[in-house]
Amino acid sequence: MDSIKVTINGNVYEYNKGITLYEISKNINDIPSIVGALINNEVYSLDKVLKEDAKIEFINYNHLIGNKIYKSGLKFIFEIALRETFPSLEVTYEHSVPRGMLAMITGGKILTSEDISSIKNKMREIISNDERIEKLNVAPKEAIKYYRETREYEKADNIQNINDRVVTLYRLHDKLNYFYSLMPYSTKVIDKYELVYLGNNKIVFLFPSVRSNGMVPEYVHYAKIIESFYQGKEWLQSLNMPYVTDLNKTIASGSIKDFIRSNELMFSLEIAKIVQKIKENKDIKFIMVAGPSSSGKTTTNGRIASFLAAYGYDPIKISLDDYFVDKEKTPKKEDGTYDFESIRALDIPKFNEDLTALLNHQEIKLPVYNFLTGKREETEKKVSLKDNSIFLIEGLHALNDELTPLVENKHKYKIYLSPFIPLNIDKHNYISTLDLRLLRRMVRDNRTRGYDVSRTIDIWQSVRDGEEKNIFPYIHQADVIINTAMAYEVGVLKTYVEPLLYSVGVDSSYYEEARRLIDFLKQFFAIPGEYVDEESILREFIGGKYND
Repeated sequence: MDSIKVTINGNVYEYNKGITLYEISKNINDIPSIVGALINNEVYSLDKVLKEDAKIEFINYNHLIGNKIYKSGLKFIFEIALRETFPSLEVTYEHSVPRGMLAMITGGKILTSEDISSIKNKMREIISNDERIEKLNVAPKEAIKYYRETREYEKADNIQNINDRVVTLYRLHDKLNYFYSLMPYSTKVIDKYELVYLGNNKIVFLFPSVRSNGMVPEYVHYAKIIESFYQGKEWLQSLNMPYVTDLNKTIASGSIKDFIRSNELMFSLEIAKIVQKIKENKDIKFIMVAGPSSSGKTTTNGRIASFLAAYGYDPIKISLDDYFVDKEKTPKKEDGTYDFESIRALDIPKFNEDLTALLNHQEIKLPVYNFLTGKREETEKKVSLKDNSIFLIEGLHALNDELTPLVENKHKYKIYLSPFIPLNIDKHNYISTLDLRLLRRMVRDNRTRGYDVSRTIDIWQSVRDGEEKNIFPYIHQADVIINTAMAYEVGVLKTYVEPLLYSVGVDSSYYEEARRLIDFLKQFFAIPGEYVDEESILREFIGGKYND
């Protein structure tokens, strides 16, 4: 039999032509939990047969795409374990939460801790048996017929809308499913995870992330995030719109403008309720607004200011970005690059000096940071504290009390922002908050900075590192969570971001990530940007934002 040469980590090996990636991976000992492989920046499942020389990089949960594959495998194993332990019950994977994934069990039975243990035991059995997850390429008509027979109508509709010539399904035991990603070759690699039972049939799944160094992160309960998500879900349920297919039907029927207006109205009502709470508490002098990148901090801060002004307040808006230290004074990471996400990148003494002066009824000139020169500049914008004044302080570190050590907590009202879309693709696939924020940022970076997609994804990794260190540890301190997602927005973002994603060539190390997002966007019908209100939070990303 002919032989081929395979290069792995710089070492060249000789194998018989026709060997699979799975057979090669069994001899790789320095990479745990291998779920796939990169060949020329394209990701392949381990069932791929090699017929020519190749340079291979095996991937696991530490890789952007590998992590998605690992999570999909975990979801499938849990689904099978649940069905075989409690045949009448079903799982819906609801949404991502910081460092985990939220799921809901339905079917009329409230699970006990002992029930969860039984499911875990079944999962361990499936994993230890090293069972094959079989890949099946089927015609769309066959997939649609299967999902209609199993009464998973939203999946059938999704496959019909995508209009691919071939649909890839995966089989484990007697169940077929579709997770919009490649899957592990076998169950044995899903060896690191934890289930945290919240009671009332809610479960959080924890598994290694790209940033957890191969460890399962410790669970932190973010009750207000979960509550905010379910509030949005209940609203969509009241409109009979739980899935993307329902949104697509609204677009196709010509009713999308009404739905857009409803989204914008609900967001305004949420802001109004929060401002009413602030109005009722006379101790509040500082509104601290924080959120991760592309969560819509600037627009939301402006909206809050408008509502406050309507109640007779004099809102003084302060952006923490304007208090960056000069670039050369910015702390550096271990690799020597600037750490703009560190709280030490802010001139905290100057910030507190200005706050103290304002509290002492002195007039100050607000600075502005010039990102082109890397210098903070003085402006002629003068502000002073009046009897009806209230501060709106917006920025990455606004929830961190280290920022305002001289201000008592009773004078602060802390707001955390993030977009949580409670619109599922189907009951086993949700819209990731991270993906939504990344799409927003791609559109904005291209429009305002001329960045291509690869550069945005590259920067995104550093941004995500900063969020893990500087935002997530303080979420629990927030007085309220604002969901800044619009349930319709992916359809709008699609019209702007899809051409950018297609421009990523195969020579880019982010080619597969771009293709994954293209596949994700296939589920959504496009919505014209001109349908979006000029005051919408989406204008912060697509442009045409109202002047606040």
